[in-house]
Amino acid sequence: MDLNKLSSAELRRLQESVKQELKQRETQDVAKAREEILAIARSVGVSVQELMSSGAGTRGKSGPVAPRYRNPANASQQWTGRGRQPQWVKEWLDAGKDIAGLKL
Repeated sequence: MDLNKLSSAELRRLQESVKQELKQRETQDVAKAREEILAIARSVGVSVQELMSSGAGTRGKSGPVAPRYRNPANASQQWTGRGRQPQWVKEWLDAGKDIAGLKL
């Protein structure tokens, strides 16, 4: 197909047709992939619910991390031990004290 011979209106119609065809094929591809995944799951005796809830191969945030250290001067100040040290931890360590003294 020689696009140089098409008018602007014909090119726009062609563009719209291509968009619609791509959308339709994407829907078909997703449906086909879903069917293949279900067939594989059935062949090994795994339900879709088990497949989706197992978490195998996934890695993400698991929730909040429990604090490991507490400021003895102010119990509301806690630190998980991750990220930047709070100022009160720095001051504790600068005073020559061991961080073990802050453990919960």
